[in-house]
Amino acid sequence: MAKYIGPKCRLSRRDGIDHNLKSGVRDYKSKCKAEKLPGQHGDKKPRLNNYGLQLREKQKLKHYYCMLEKQFRNLYIKASALKGSTGENLMGLLESRLDNLVYRMGFASTRAEAKQLVSHKAILVNENVVNISSYKVLPGDVIAVRQKSKSQARIQAALSLSEQRAACDWITVDVDSMKGTFRSVPTLADLMVLMPEYNVNLVVELYSK
Repeated sequence: MAKYIGPKCRLSRRDGIDHNLKSGVRDYKSKCKAEKLPGQHGDKKPRLNNYGLQLREKQKLKHYYCMLEKQFRNLYIKASALKGSTGENLMGLLESRLDNLVYRMGFASTRAEAKQLVSHKAILVNENVVNISSYKVLPGDVIAVRQKSKSQARIQAALSLSEQRAACDWITVDVDSMKGTFRSVPTLADLMVLMPEYNVNLVVELYSK
């Protein structure tokens, strides 16, 4: 499957926000030239029109969840076919992805690392191995680190780093057993408290044209 293999800091600098694409061992500003856009003319910040703002918000959200355009657009199409608010549906689908929940539960330091853990069959869902990072987790499902993978240093390090992150009310985690439960799909209001720098409504406006 295609994936972005370029510099992670470039994406965060382009969007003007820390997407948590790198581990939290070092502060974002000490790792990336956060005050400057990437490229030769990085000192000049462009003035964006309405379309540019919508496009930038889409890129920000896509980069935050470590997804490529085709994956992201397909998820939007699914969200728009559901009843209710398309924006809330889209965020619910993004948060229900297995790779995202592995990251949220603290088993991985980044979503890219979470994808790798899933693809390497280190993660169980309801005691069954699942190696598809886009797998949709349902409320009540239990996610756990496979027994033979629990000793991995990167998982141990990720659990230590996760203590610095804000807690999510929609998941519960037992650090000792390396097991967590997806209690419910978060509401848009819940997510905007956690990630206020992102505006999903502009993404919906862009795709609905």
